Amino acid sequence: MKSVWILICGCVLLAGCSGNSKMSNIFSKKQSATAILAPTKGNSVSGTVNFTQKGDVVLVEAKVNGLKPNGTHGFHVHEKGNCSAADASSAGGHFNPSSSQHGGVAGAARHGGDLGNLKADANGYAQISVQVSGISLGTQPDSVSGRAVIVHAGTDDLKTQPSGNSGARVACGLISKNPDKFF
Repeated sequence: MKSVWILICGCVLLAGCSGNSKMSNIFSKKQSATAILAPTKGNSVSGTVNFTQKGDVVLVEAKVNGLKPNGTHGFHVHEKGNCSAADASSAGGHFNPSSSQHGGVAGAARHGGDLGNLKADANGYAQISVQVSGISLGTQPDSVSGRAVIVHAGTDDLKTQPSGNSGARVACGLISKNPDKFF
């Protein structure tokens, strides 16, 4: 009986190691990170941004309050994980590991940090869920872990170099990796 259990356990482990097996997904690590947005000086924007690695893309989900009602606001990952300056200038420029031109999140040419725009409702609340390619949550050069996410005062026009002409920084949050989950 003991040898039967050993055989069963061995089969389960081998199935888990197979790259194309559904069983391998059960045992794979799910990488995620979170940024808590805090307002810059003179602003009241706050919220949460969650990042989840989904294969070759990162799912970015944000819920943001205190925006200009019915306004559109540029939304980017910036190169430095530093929100210490009153205006969040300490976060540096847009995260751009591929040295690409600025663009929209769905564009072929874009910074890794280009996340598009947040569209606020009449109460100044915005919610977004977007899949972003060209970034990761690992230790690779394209990782956004340890960087900052910024909400801007104005609309990102998705073309003006290098930052989309989106104006002042109204909120900043450090992207902190969450403990890996195994399901």
